[in-house]
Amino acid sequence: MKKVLVVDDSRLVRHQVSLALRQAGIQITEAVDGVEGFAKVESEPDIGMVLCDVNMPNMGGLELLEKVKSSGTPAASLPFVMLTSESQQPLIDRARKAGAKGWVIKPFRAELLVAAVRKLLPV
Repeated sequence: MKKVLVVDDSRLVRHQVSLALRQAGIQITEAVDGVEGFAKVESEPDIGMVLCDVNMPNMGGLELLEKVKSSGTPAASLPFVMLTSESQQPLIDRARKAGAKGWVIKPFRAELLVAAVRKLLPV
């Protein structure tokens, strides 16, 4: 089974997301920002999707999404779900235009997050 890459600068959020997914039997790997997330996407071929915060230092989630989608590598086909406290329509529109498959507002309900991951994660 493919892994989910959880990219968030908050250790607490990464822990909450990871716990919810692991309890559902889903493997995860983590990154603290878009820079580390991009490196993992490029170096770990068993990543099947990305859950990503929008606002992070070094490289934000929208920049990570755009960089991966325009990379021309196999990673460009990864489904992305943005996991954020942001609900501004221009940000949501930018993410959709860049190829995001979903937008989940924090705080999230674990069962809804797991359902979204199961829908998008390749087996």
